Amino acid sequence: MFEEAQLYAPVTDGPDGVNVHLAEAHPGANDPDYRRRRNEIAAGALAWEPGAPLPHVEYTDAEHEIWATVSRELRAKHATYAIRAFRDAKEALALPEDHVPQLSEVSAGLTSLTGFRLHPAAGLVPLDVFYGSLADRVFHSTQYLRHGSTPLYTPEPDILHEIVGHGNLLASPEVADVKRLAGEAARRCETPEGLQFVADVFWFTIEFGVMYEEGELRCYGAGLLSSYGEIEEFRGADIRAIDFHEMGTFDYDITHYQPVLFACRGMSELTDRVGGFFADFTDETPARLAAGDKVA
Repeated sequence: MFEEAQLYAPVTDGPDGVNVHLAEAHPGANDPDYRRRRNEIAAGALAWEPGAPLPHVEYTDAEHEIWATVSRELRAKHATYAIRAFRDAKEALALPEDHVPQLSEVSAGLTSLTGFRLHPAAGLVPLDVFYGSLADRVFHSTQYLRHGSTPLYTPEPDILHEIVGHGNLLASPEVADVKRLAGEAARRCETPEGLQFVADVFWFTIEFGVMYEEGELRCYGAGLLSSYGEIEEFRGADIRAIDFHEMGTFDYDITHYQPVLFACRGMSELTDRVGGFFADFTDETPARLAAGDKVA
C-alpha cells in the first residue's frame, strides 16, 4: 500500500498566509514566481465554501501553453491506448485543448452528463473526505499546473491529471458509477485499515487500471490517461488478473512507472466485478479475502 499524502505538497495557512510546501526535488522548488502562484491558487481553494461559486483562476499565457502542450501530446495516445468508454466520454465532455478550463465549466459539463460535480482542492484532501465525497458524486480537483520546465511531467496531481484523467472518466456513466460505489464503500468504513484497502483497490483500478478490449490491452486509469510517458509503457508491465486481496495489500511506489498492473477482461468486469467489490465492501472484507474468500 502507499500513503497518498506523499502525492501532494502539504499546504499550511499561518500568520504569513497560505504556503504550499514543495519538496526540494520538485521542479518548481527554486522558482519564487511559481511558488507564489501555487500559494495564490491554494488560498482561493482554502477560502471556498460549499454553495459558493467555484474559485475562478486567471490563468497566464504560460499556463495555457502547458495545458495545450500536454493536450496535444495526449490526443493521439488516447486514440491508440484508451478504452472506448473514455474516448466517448472525452468527446462528450469536449474539454478545450488550447486553454485551461475553469472548474465551473468542467463541473457544469459533468453534471449534465453523469451528475458529478467538482470541488476545489488546495492540495491533499483527507482520504475519508476525498473518497467519501464520491458517494455524493463530488470529485475534489486541484487547480494549479505543473512547472513550465517539465510540461510532460509532474510529481503530484495537478489540474491536468485531475481534469484530463479523472474529469473525462467522470463523463463516462459506467466509470462514474464505479467511482460512486467506491465512495459508498469508503463511507461504510469504520477503520483506517478498511479505508486504506478501498483506496488501494481504487489505485489499481480507477487510477492505474487496464482492460482487454477489441483484442488489445488498453487503459482506463486516470494516472495512465494523463501521463504522457507512462501511457506508452503500460503494456510492458507485469499484467495480472483482478485480485482484490493482492491489490489491497500490494506495496507500490508512485515515484516510478507502475511495474504491476491489474487488467479487467472487458467493461463488464469493471462495472460488475470491481463495482460489486465496492458495493459489498465492509471493514471485514480484507480479512475474508486474506482467508481465501475470493468473492467480494
